[in-house]
Amino acid sequence: MTKGPRERNERMPGKYAKYGNYDLSPHIKVEGLDDKALEGYPALLSEIKKRIKLGKKIFTFDLYPGVDERSLIEQLEKLRPDLLIRSEDCALTPEELSRFFQDDLTEDRVFGYMTHKKLKDCFVPEKLESARRKAERCSGVVFLVGVGAGLILRGDLYFYFNLSRWEIQLRYRAGMPNWHCGNADAPILTKYKRGFFIEWRMADRHKKARFDDLDYMVDANDRRNPKFITGDAYRRALDQISRRPFRLKPYFDPGVWGGQWMRGVFGLSQDAPNYAWSFDGVPEENSIQLRFGGVSVELPCIDLVFYRPRQLLGERVHGRFGTEFPIRFDLLDTMEGGNLSLQVHPLTEYIQENFGMHYTQDESYYILDTEGNDACVYLGLKENADPAAMVADLKKADRGEGAFPAEKYVNRIPVKKHDHLLIPAGTVHCSGKNTMVLEISATPYIFTFKLWDWGRVGLDGRPRPIHIEHGVKNIQWDRDTRWVRSNAVHQERVLHREEGLLVERTGLHPREFIETYRYTFRKPCAFPCNDSVHVLNLVDGGQITVTSPEQGFPPFDVHYAETFIIPASVGKYVLTPSGVSKGKTVMVIDAFVR
Repeated sequence: MTKGPRERNERMPGKYAKYGNYDLSPHIKVEGLDDKALEGYPALLSEIKKRIKLGKKIFTFDLYPGVDERSLIEQLEKLRPDLLIRSEDCALTPEELSRFFQDDLTEDRVFGYMTHKKLKDCFVPEKLESARRKAERCSGVVFLVGVGAGLILRGDLYFYFNLSRWEIQLRYRAGMPNWHCGNADAPILTKYKRGFFIEWRMADRHKKARFDDLDYMVDANDRRNPKFITGDAYRRALDQISRRPFRLKPYFDPGVWGGQWMRGVFGLSQDAPNYAWSFDGVPEENSIQLRFGGVSVELPCIDLVFYRPRQLLGERVHGRFGTEFPIRFDLLDTMEGGNLSLQVHPLTEYIQENFGMHYTQDESYYILDTEGNDACVYLGLKENADPAAMVADLKKADRGEGAFPAEKYVNRIPVKKHDHLLIPAGTVHCSGKNTMVLEISATPYIFTFKLWDWGRVGLDGRPRPIHIEHGVKNIQWDRDTRWVRSNAVHQERVLHREEGLLVERTGLHPREFIETYRYTFRKPCAFPCNDSVHVLNLVDGGQITVTSPEQGFPPFDVHYAETFIIPASVGKYVLTPSGVSKGKTVMVIDAFVR
């Protein structure tokens, strides 16, 4: 795909630059629906005018929390409706909502409980009913606008305004409050927590139940220039995507430990001091970008998981996880940066009992690159480490009474390119500086208990949250040096070898449900899906092409370090070195549910 000016102009060669072909804005061409998308408010208002002339009376504009309602109403008022009802006027008061959410929000700065509340519970039934009667009795044109507007009436024409997770987070940073909440000046962690544990869960349930009912799906990521497609086109597009390889739109963020590798390899902007994170394989967080003719539409990838879970995940994976995408790929860059925080993830029973999650964040570090002789990962405890002494030293460090002596208690493991370290929940760990990590993990998102952050503060100048009390309840003290050597490092095993192809199993640990294979090849090679979604990354080589033996989808190009997803419904796929790597040896890591 041709890059826009922003992507093209910012591709600055750097110290770590390699192929220069990483696609910062991958799009999926939707077949046969070129005329089903419109762009901009003038087109939207024109469409509504046409429908009014055809006798449509009640128009519902349902919004995901974070959509710019004010801008939408300013535009809609140009049409001079006879009645405009805001759904927010039917909601509980902000104070009532805060009390309603408190049990799920908890007093913790970072962690809450995944709410089971419904969006309709946030509204006063009598007010919804009153709004419904007003709308039905009005003889003129009625607009129902806001989060949960569909709870009042579906209307004669139903629009759903959608928004990506990343855009919501950027709006929080720019001062946007949570929905129906006057907390514009609250810390970002506070807003994110309320969004993550409360608003997004309720809004997703509400949206999910209405996929088959909406007339238009609207991309509201650009406040001034929404893109909207017919509901039928969106449903057909999701169906197409569930049967072919695709990529997500990546995003990048700086951090206190961030490095310079991604800037050079991916050609990222020089504006940020570093890049610590990249999410390039997390359907809960990332978007998909769809191209309908000349219109580009960005919408949350989680919609695909909700709408076509069986085709995407596979029958057995869907049966186990429901409409959750269980595999996550992200990138952690400490090249010329610093150590990640020393941390541990909760055990399965702990995350179930304390946070309402079904499964925990078992994970692994695949080392994409290193620099110098000091590249390392901290992993597991040293032989005969004293738990009481370690906890006491962690608490002293947290009180500011000196640095925590990490290497007294935790193994420092030297690493090199293509090492794969396995980190089941309960294992103390972190990546050291001068490593480029592809993190392959399960997907409970934010449940990381920081034990020690090397005495740093966040980019906002505030101390980063430490969770020693949670952490010590989950540390598995028997995972010592001997255990690490036997269970977590250098666990590769050759499964198949032939001319031009090597298949290795690299993980994960038996406690983890994810399996990872590494393919090293220089010829076309076919691989089965075996009724599981597959998440892959080209970890060595400049380009490969993914094809279907049955011509089930168009050829799909992948470039170095790009993560891509192959739905279970694909059945079988072929990987071939191509472009700058044609005829050369390349390497792919493949994760699936065992």
